[in-house]
Amino acid sequence: MLSRFSVFGVLAAGALVIASTASAQSDRLVLLNWSQYIDPALIEAFEDEHDVEVVENFFNSNGELFSMLQAGGVRQYDVIVPSNYFVPRLIEAGLVQPLDHDRIPNLNNLMEEFRDPGYDPNSEFSAAYQWGTTGLVYDRAALGEQPASWSVLFDESVNPDAPFALPEDGQVTLGVACAWLGHGYDCTDRDELEEAARLVLEAKDRRNFAGFIQGTPVLQQLVRGSVSAAITYNGDYLFFKTDDPEGYADIEFVIPEEGAEFWVDTMMIPAEAPNAALAHTFINYILDAQVGAQLSNWTYYSSPNEAALPMLDEVLQNPPVTPTDEEMEVLEFTPSLLGEDLRFMQQLWREVESR
Repeated sequence: MLSRFSVFGVLAAGALVIASTASAQSDRLVLLNWSQYIDPALIEAFEDEHDVEVVENFFNSNGELFSMLQAGGVRQYDVIVPSNYFVPRLIEAGLVQPLDHDRIPNLNNLMEEFRDPGYDPNSEFSAAYQWGTTGLVYDRAALGEQPASWSVLFDESVNPDAPFALPEDGQVTLGVACAWLGHGYDCTDRDELEEAARLVLEAKDRRNFAGFIQGTPVLQQLVRGSVSAAITYNGDYLFFKTDDPEGYADIEFVIPEEGAEFWVDTMMIPAEAPNAALAHTFINYILDAQVGAQLSNWTYYSSPNEAALPMLDEVLQNPPVTPTDEEMEVLEFTPSLLGEDLRFMQQLWREVESR
């Protein structure tokens, strides 16, 4: 759900300044994306094809993206890349505009399940960009061979000493705790969420709890040995392992049998985007079959683009990038909470963080 490589991002405040300068020019597209989440060659090709400049700004979490739009970014950015469970929040808040499907014929390249997703029926406001999974990552040298289970994080008898971390994203962490408790990753029942919060507090109180660390930077801590188990994203894991096979030789990624997250990052257009026409052109460009394949081959994430599948590198067609049928059965979207349900979850997580 999040991208990946956010540790290399820039400060949001600086990004807003850049966007403010760029947005007044009709020959510029201002893209607000997760850092290191698009092949620079694709940006250059789009600029050359349409004789425009693409200005890239970055955010580090969906919450930060939401705040940036509320702070004026809704009038400064042309394309944004939120995760699926934030799509309904952005729509409800009036921060995004419907897509003009006539301007995006390549929407038809998307697999059927991505053309009409539950978080945005008929892709009225969003177009799928990349998809992936969030799973358990651990150091086999420190913990030995572990089963595909969240037990290494929540069962002290399984891991009494090795340092472990949990993500800063409250909804993901509570979802994982719900899965371990047998309620399913996508639990929304308040009693179940409160039970999950108590479990996270118990984990937080253990002496080998290393802190709340997001999925990308924790991979670097795993290879340094300061963390032995954590939660991360399948594409980031493969990216780092491919880049440093020796350093990550004992680092394993698994989808726990109790359940885990299946996420989709999407492309949307802010409600008052200064260049909505060019934004539609850019989204259509990303959904081209060859472009979609090049994008995934660079990011190490799965493509929702059915037309791109024959051109994907072989490594992307196998685990951990493409889950097995058995793994797909236990994967769930992070629920798209709104209204009182969202406020309840946010308050619950604030209490977890503050204790």
